Amino acid sequence: MDLFSAPALMNEKTELFLRLIRPLLRVISEWETDQKIDFLNKLKLELHEISPFASEPVDCVLWVSSDTVFANDYNPNSVAPPEMKLLEHSIQEDGYTQPIVTWKQEKGNEVIDGFHRHRVGKESKVISQRVKGYLPVVVINQSRADKSDRIASTIRHNRARGKHKVEAMSDIVIELKRRNWSDEKIAKELGMDADEVLRLCQIKGLADVFSDHNFSKAWEVDIDAPDFVIDELLDQEGEEEKNSERIFHTWEKWECYKAGFYEDRPPNGMTGQEGELEYCKFLSDKSQFETALNGVITEWKFSCEHYLSNERMNRIAWLGQAAIAYAKRIPSCCRGGYNLLTDSQKMEADLLALQYLNKWLVSQGRDELTYDQAMSKTEANLY
Repeated sequence: MDLFSAPALMNEKTELFLRLIRPLLRVISEWETDQKIDFLNKLKLELHEISPFASEPVDCVLWVSSDTVFANDYNPNSVAPPEMKLLEHSIQEDGYTQPIVTWKQEKGNEVIDGFHRHRVGKESKVISQRVKGYLPVVVINQSRADKSDRIASTIRHNRARGKHKVEAMSDIVIELKRRNWSDEKIAKELGMDADEVLRLCQIKGLADVFSDHNFSKAWEVDIDAPDFVIDELLDQEGEEEKNSERIFHTWEKWECYKAGFYEDRPPNGMTGQEGELEYCKFLSDKSQFETALNGVITEWKFSCEHYLSNERMNRIAWLGQAAIAYAKRIPSCCRGGYNLLTDSQKMEADLLALQYLNKWLVSQGRDELTYDQAMSKTEANLY
């Protein structure tokens, strides 16, 4: 039997070697940074040669001067500024969790995968200072000396990594909202803009996410917020009262969604301005508007139950916006057309919408509302 084949003896051997090298490690710890990094890289290479995983590049991560790492000349390596900011934020918060994949040349390390990690390490003053002007790299098999091999390697890395599925990202956003993250925090931490957070919320359409959905008391566009605003989930005790009368449906049942209510532009190549003009024209035509209102409350069962049972929102505004989506497929983002009406036309449109709102409420065994109650965005003593 070999002297060190038994587990106990193997542990003794390990401890013996550690006792021998610890004094040397204490000496090395006193060296200058560059000298220390150079020695540790050489030690890693020596260990890599005898490692059971010597064929795996990730077995040996080296820290090399960022000046010696350069982009290849066959990959465009473009990325939008928000993604670059997110990557910088990620590295700043979590550190380098993935090395840059490179191919070793005489002049340095050519990037195969990780171009943007390489850019952040060079261009971000905060990151560069923290990693002392170095970058973590692994070197792919040196047998891949042919450029076509390296191009294929880059493509494999990119395709194997793939992209986040929209549904998966939607799940993540919904989960963060359930944990009381604001839209602003989600956008910052995930590298999104407010509209993208909104769209990901809409995809799932979970009732608890949309339960606090409010519309402007007027029908105009709010220039300081996305067109369709989802409030933060209320997280202060006592701030959200239970409403047993509220009916929830998930987004795939909403007739308004299928009618283009949430689209970000009007249909058929129409400009936003043309959409607003069409919106104004529609609301000022009482007969056309009334026909559409009746269609919404009689044909859009799930949308009306979901939204018109929500006493926290401006139901007159929603019903008016729903009517033009029903009749013309004009989305709510064109609701600035409401402000093109005269004051008397606005009031006439509001009162007509209120009339059909009350028709729907009565048909559901609910009490009728006054104008002020229907326009309210706060809890009212209605049910």
